[in-house]
Amino acid sequence: MEGLRRLPKVDALAGLLGEELPWVYRVEAARRTVERARSMLREGRPISGEALVAQAREEAALLARPGLRRVINASGVVLHTGLGRARWAKAAAEAAAEAGANHAALEIRLDSGGRGDRQEHVEQHLRALVGCEAAMVVNNCAAAMVLILAALARGREVLLSRGQMVEIGGSFRMPEVIEASGCVLREVGCTNKTRIADYERALHEGVAAILRCHPSNFAVIGYVEEADPRELRALADRRGVLLVDDMGSGCLADLSRLGLPRVETMRDVASWAHVAAASGDKLLGGPQAGLIFGSRACLEEIRRYPLARALRPDKGTLAALEATLRLYREGRELEIPTLKYLARGERELRRMASRLARRIGPAARTVPSTSEVGGGALPGVSLATWAVEVSTGDPQAAARSLRLGDPPVLARVQEGKVLLDPRTMEEDEVGIAAARVREVVAREGAHG
Repeated sequence: MEGLRRLPKVDALAGLLGEELPWVYRVEAARRTVERARSMLREGRPISGEALVAQAREEAALLARPGLRRVINASGVVLHTGLGRARWAKAAAEAAAEAGANHAALEIRLDSGGRGDRQEHVEQHLRALVGCEAAMVVNNCAAAMVLILAALARGREVLLSRGQMVEIGGSFRMPEVIEASGCVLREVGCTNKTRIADYERALHEGVAAILRCHPSNFAVIGYVEEADPRELRALADRRGVLLVDDMGSGCLADLSRLGLPRVETMRDVASWAHVAAASGDKLLGGPQAGLIFGSRACLEEIRRYPLARALRPDKGTLAALEATLRLYREGRELEIPTLKYLARGERELRRMASRLARRIGPAARTVPSTSEVGGGALPGVSLATWAVEVSTGDPQAAARSLRLGDPPVLARVQEGKVLLDPRTMEEDEVGIAAARVREVVAREGAHG
């Protein structure tokens, strides 16, 4: 085809994209653009030389941007998995940056110059906050469970209620996690009712542990019953097995003080479990991490298990987690964005929404709505909020334009309108988000 022969060579097109961007991105953008143009021409859709250069320049600019970059979360989902769940406290972000930009006292004792332990930086805080004998950190909660079970129950049976055989996300399921740890799953009870007698009947010499797994991303209501964890601990002690608790969301705070339903805290779980695991990046509000806490004897075995080294966190994670735990110990937990966002009341949310709507202009109005906790935490709990509804011709296209801008703004589309929820925004992000929405609305008007 004549049109195909007229397409520029990749290097030639890359040379037309200016000198502002590195050559590697210009060449890759030119290659992708030429490939798309070939496909279009074969389908009978012509493309001008000017459009080709414009597309390649836009492609190069996108390639030059970091893939992992700041997003303004106007979705109202506090723990948005797609956005990395918990937003770190300023103190945590600064601590991680300090550790990353410098040599850090990770495994050295500065007083003696001898070898230190990277876990001690956070263990002292976890012991004080949780009331446990010992604690350690790995890279996430699923890793923590694999490590606990492999170290303490490998080759033996683990009891798990049928009502707690959950899928933890990404198609990974607790039965598969148990299998990966080298243990044998033994199911007890029913989906809706598992009594202490069910566990007692299932116990025999081959059982190493009773596993209690919190169904943190769903709720079973109605004709339901669960064994009391304190009774489970008493049973485990009588029969010489371990009670292991996978609490998932890693809550340290009493959420009832924020006007939310109270959930089991890490301190609660430590009072009955021999050993437990929790997430650092959910309700705790810190970096992604798996927190293991419990008896000194259990933790010593876990530390010695070879897999522990493979799952250990780096200095940045430990620095951010230590800073987050310090905020709890110092009574400054509302500096943690997760808790601050959950605690926001109607008056503050309405003020922020009104300010956002005013900055956007006539296309926006404030409306009552609901936010979500997200991240597999507090299933079924909706948070009353005030949002900003934006009228646009094509709400899906407008939401996409907001995501593709600089900075990206993540809104949600509801009932044919673009909705921005200030619950998950900082005060200084309101004006930035409003400017981005105005750009999109103005572009729609120009095209209309």
